[in-house]
Amino acid sequence: MSVVHVAVGVIVDRAHNVLITRRAQNVHQGGLWEFPGGKVEAGESVVAALTRELQEELGIVIGRTSALLDIHYDYGDKQVMLDVHVVWDYTGEAHSLENQPMAWVAPQALTQYDFPAANAAIVTALEKLFLVD
Repeated sequence: MSVVHVAVGVIVDRAHNVLITRRAQNVHQGGLWEFPGGKVEAGESVVAALTRELQEELGIVIGRTSALLDIHYDYGDKQVMLDVHVVWDYTGEAHSLENQPMAWVAPQALTQYDFPAANAAIVTALEKLFLVD
């Protein structure tokens, strides 16, 4: 089974709220909330993939980013490697170009949303990053 390499963007606003979107029902882990991003194509860097995906999904152009963590996860039917970056600034106003529900959520409220299992480590990392009790 091949591993799907995914560039994931944790987009943060000035108040440190984080943008999440809900996956379409007809895709793997459908109906769950996620941090935006998508597959890294062959020969593409993670930052290039993140730039492309966030432009396509949200209409924003990313500025400064920093690596947060890498997650390897086996769902049984699919293996993923999530390359997670915090997007500290961007231009444009984020809006759903793929008609996915989206929400700006305070880091301490992320645990109230249902995410794919691989995303649990991202929520934990964000709690530490923003010192959530």
